[in-house]
Amino acid sequence: MLMPVFAAWIIAYLLEGPVKRLQHIGLPRLAAVMLVFIVFSAVLTVVCLVVIPRLSFQLTDFVERIPENMIRIRNALTFLPERYPDWITHEQVAQLTSELSRQLNASAQQLLLHTFSGIVNVIGALVYIFLVPVLVFFIMKDKDQLSQWVLRFLPTDRTLVDRIGREIDVQMSNYIRGKTIEMLIVGVVAYILFHFFGLRYTILLSTLVGLSVFVPVVGAIVMTVPVVLVGFLKFGFSQQLLWLTFAYIVLQQLDGNVLVPILFAEVNKLHPVAIISAVLVFGGIWGIWGVVFAIPLATLVQAIIQAWPEGLSKPEVQPESSTDIH
Repeated sequence: MLMPVFAAWIIAYLLEGPVKRLQHIGLPRLAAVMLVFIVFSAVLTVVCLVVIPRLSFQLTDFVERIPENMIRIRNALTFLPERYPDWITHEQVAQLTSELSRQLNASAQQLLLHTFSGIVNVIGALVYIFLVPVLVFFIMKDKDQLSQWVLRFLPTDRTLVDRIGREIDVQMSNYIRGKTIEMLIVGVVAYILFHFFGLRYTILLSTLVGLSVFVPVVGAIVMTVPVVLVGFLKFGFSQQLLWLTFAYIVLQQLDGNVLVPILFAEVNKLHPVAIISAVLVFGGIWGIWGVVFAIPLATLVQAIIQAWPEGLSKPEVQPESSTDIH
């Protein structure tokens, strides 16, 4: 029931950065909020009217073409038993394509169900389309009043809590805003790349590639499979497929080695083992949302660990007695 409120808080948190930058150049808080909210509303309108319908069409078309595409894949793999008879047989190729078809059907149907089930519910869609932007506006406009209201429920002496809170705010705000910018840049570049190669489902693939940046390391590896699969359906085993794969790998390398260091220069870096462990642990607890927010949650744990020893109160030193007791 409170999902619109949670969504509005997250969006308002993301938009707080541009609001603060506008305030730094001299705009009043209300004028900065109004300007950022107008831009946000325009982007939301374009997404609802242009991006989502095309995304829905491409996803539906992909699901409908799964049987046809599986036949093409099976026909393309028929040379393997003839060239490597000791390694693979025709029966194994048929079994492989059948299992792949089953897995793709199941995954695509689940994706359709979870992505667009809310659109069928007109009331639910209206709640998100109209109520969430209204909540975002009031949360940004009345940020100070809401913050003071929340602080009323905390103890007066909260030195350690304030230190952890400031650390978490800096780290998470940089991370979430940085990841949002990274998602947009990677998604747009991926769309240009896929459009250049003339692939089908360019919006669907570029959207998934953009969203995959929220799952470091794992997301890029997982998205290699659908990109190569769609390229194989168009080019088969050819030089164009190799160039597509190479270009996608270059994109991921530029993202990881150039874009990420620029966007996250102020964020405390987590060790790769910590990142993978966070994805596994929080993904196991909260599913897909745990995977998406694994790094912010790991940053939260790191901030608490770093701040806790410093916040421990030192033992009070008893004043020396003026009278010696023997």
